Amino acid sequence: MPVTNDFITAADEQAIVAAIQQAEKNTSGEIRVHIENTSEKPPLERAKEVFHFLDMHKTAARNGVLFYVAVKDRSFAIVGDEGIDKAVEPDFWDCTKDVVIEHFKEGRFVQGLADGILRAGERLKTYFPYADDDKNELPDTISRG
Repeated sequence: MPVTNDFITAADEQAIVAAIQQAEKNTSGEIRVHIENTSEKPPLERAKEVFHFLDMHKTAARNGVLFYVAVKDRSFAIVGDEGIDKAVEPDFWDCTKDVVIEHFKEGRFVQGLADGILRAGERLKTYFPYADDDKNELPDTISRG
Protein backbone atom coordinates (compact mmCIF):
# COMPACT_ATOMS: atom_id res chain seq x y z
CA MET A 1 0.00 0.00 0.00
CA PRO A 2 1.40 3.43 -0.89
CA VAL A 3 2.56 5.53 2.05
CA THR A 4 0.37 8.40 0.81
CA ASN A 5 -2.69 6.37 1.82
CA ASP A 6 -1.44 6.28 5.42
CA PHE A 7 -0.32 9.91 5.46
CA ILE A 8 -3.85 11.32 5.59
CA THR A 9 -7.25 9.76 6.15
CA ALA A 10 -10.39 10.52 4.15
CA ALA A 11 -11.48 12.89 6.95
CA ASP A 12 -8.06 14.57 6.86
CA GLU A 13 -8.38 15.01 3.12
CA GLN A 14 -11.78 16.67 3.61
CA ALA A 15 -10.23 19.08 6.13
CA ILE A 16 -7.47 20.02 3.68
CA VAL A 17 -9.95 20.54 0.84
CA ALA A 18 -12.08 22.68 3.18
CA ALA A 19 -8.98 24.80 3.93
CA ILE A 20 -8.38 25.24 0.18
CA GLN A 21 -11.98 26.32 -0.35
CA GLN A 22 -11.80 28.74 2.59
CA ALA A 23 -8.51 30.22 1.40
CA GLU A 24 -9.85 30.70 -2.11
CA LYS A 25 -12.69 32.83 -0.72
CA ASN A 26 -10.04 35.49 -0.03
CA THR A 27 -8.19 35.38 -3.32
CA SER A 28 -8.49 34.65 -7.00
CA GLY A 29 -5.39 32.49 -6.51
CA GLU A 30 -5.78 28.77 -7.10
CA ILE A 31 -4.36 26.40 -4.48
CA ARG A 32 -3.64 22.69 -4.86
CA VAL A 33 -1.96 20.00 -2.78
CA HIS A 34 0.00 17.10 -4.26
CA ILE A 35 1.19 14.15 -2.16
CA GLU A 36 3.45 11.37 -3.33
CA ASN A 37 5.63 8.72 -1.73
CA THR A 38 9.05 9.79 -2.93
CA SER A 39 10.96 11.57 -5.64
CA GLU A 40 14.47 11.22 -6.97
CA LYS A 41 14.53 14.97 -7.55
CA PRO A 42 14.92 17.80 -5.03
CA PRO A 43 11.51 18.86 -3.65
CA LEU A 44 11.38 22.27 -5.34
CA GLU A 45 12.37 20.83 -8.72
CA ARG A 46 9.80 18.03 -8.41
CA ALA A 47 7.12 20.49 -7.24
CA LYS A 48 7.69 22.61 -10.38
CA GLU A 49 7.39 19.48 -12.51
CA VAL A 50 4.11 18.46 -10.82
CA PHE A 51 2.85 22.05 -11.11
CA HIS A 52 3.10 21.84 -14.90
CA PHE A 53 1.83 18.26 -15.06
CA LEU A 54 -1.34 19.41 -13.24
CA ASP A 55 -1.71 22.31 -15.74
CA MET A 56 -1.57 24.81 -12.90
CA HIS A 57 0.20 27.27 -15.21
CA LYS A 58 -2.98 27.62 -17.25
CA THR A 59 -4.88 29.94 -14.88
CA ALA A 60 -5.86 33.29 -16.37
CA ALA A 61 -3.83 35.36 -13.89
CA ARG A 62 -1.02 32.80 -13.60
CA ASN A 63 -1.68 32.69 -9.85
CA GLY A 64 -1.67 28.99 -9.00
CA VAL A 65 0.02 27.69 -5.85
CA LEU A 66 1.11 24.12 -5.22
CA PHE A 67 1.84 22.60 -1.82
CA TYR A 68 4.01 19.56 -2.58
CA VAL A 69 4.76 16.75 -0.10
CA ALA A 70 6.94 13.66 -0.60
CA VAL A 71 6.01 11.50 2.37
CA LYS A 72 8.86 8.95 2.55
CA ASP A 73 11.44 11.64 1.77
CA ARG A 74 9.97 13.91 4.44
CA SER A 75 10.24 16.80 2.01
CA PHE A 76 7.98 19.71 1.23
CA ALA A 77 7.88 22.69 -1.15
CA ILE A 78 5.57 25.52 -2.15
CA VAL A 79 5.55 26.70 -5.74
CA GLY A 80 3.75 29.77 -7.07
CA ASP A 81 3.16 30.59 -10.73
CA GLU A 82 4.87 33.44 -12.56
CA GLY A 83 2.00 35.88 -11.98
CA ILE A 84 2.61 35.57 -8.25
CA ASP A 85 6.39 35.65 -8.57
CA LYS A 86 6.19 38.91 -10.54
CA ALA A 87 3.95 40.55 -7.93
CA VAL A 88 5.46 39.52 -4.59
CA GLU A 89 8.75 39.89 -2.75
CA PRO A 90 11.33 37.09 -3.20
CA ASP A 91 10.81 35.65 0.31
CA PHE A 92 6.99 35.70 0.02
CA TRP A 93 6.58 31.97 0.72
CA ASP A 94 9.10 31.72 3.57
CA CYS A 95 6.71 32.47 6.44
CA THR A 96 4.05 30.17 4.99
CA LYS A 97 6.61 27.39 4.55
CA ASP A 98 7.81 27.92 8.14
CA VAL A 99 4.26 27.48 9.51
CA VAL A 100 3.85 24.21 7.64
CA ILE A 101 7.26 22.85 8.63
CA GLU A 102 6.75 23.64 12.34
CA HIS A 103 3.57 21.54 12.33
CA PHE A 104 5.23 18.79 10.30
CA LYS A 105 8.06 18.54 12.86
CA GLU A 106 5.43 17.75 15.50
CA GLY A 107 3.68 15.19 13.26
CA ARG A 108 0.68 17.47 12.67
CA PHE A 109 0.62 17.10 8.89
CA VAL A 110 -3.02 17.97 8.27
CA GLN A 111 -2.86 21.00 10.57
CA GLY A 112 0.36 22.11 8.89
CA LEU A 113 -1.12 21.92 5.42
CA ALA A 114 -4.39 23.54 6.48
CA ASP A 115 -2.66 26.42 8.29
CA GLY A 116 -0.24 26.93 5.39
CA ILE A 117 -3.06 26.95 2.86
CA LEU A 118 -5.10 29.46 4.88
CA ARG A 119 -2.04 31.67 5.32
CA ALA A 120 -1.35 31.54 1.58
CA GLY A 121 -4.92 32.60 0.82
CA GLU A 122 -4.69 35.45 3.31
CA ARG A 123 -1.36 36.68 1.95
CA LEU A 124 -2.42 36.35 -1.71
CA LYS A 125 -5.54 38.45 -1.27
CA THR A 126 -3.38 41.61 -1.22
CA TYR A 127 -2.06 40.87 -4.71
CA PHE A 128 -4.89 38.76 -6.12
CA PRO A 129 -8.13 39.71 -4.32
CA TYR A 130 -11.25 37.65 -4.80
CA ALA A 131 -13.61 39.16 -7.39
CA ASP A 132 -17.36 38.61 -7.73
CA ASP A 133 -16.86 37.06 -11.16
CA ASP A 134 -14.02 34.81 -9.99
CA LYS A 135 -14.33 31.19 -11.02
CA ASN A 136 -12.59 28.14 -9.63
CA GLU A 137 -10.13 27.30 -12.41
CA LEU A 138 -8.49 24.27 -10.78
CA PRO A 139 -9.88 21.37 -8.74
CA ASP A 140 -9.63 21.68 -4.96
CA THR A 141 -9.00 17.97 -4.55
CA ILE A 142 -5.66 16.55 -3.48
CA SER A 143 -3.66 14.93 -6.27
CA ARG A 144 -1.43 11.95 -5.59
CA GLY A 145 1.61 10.64 -7.38
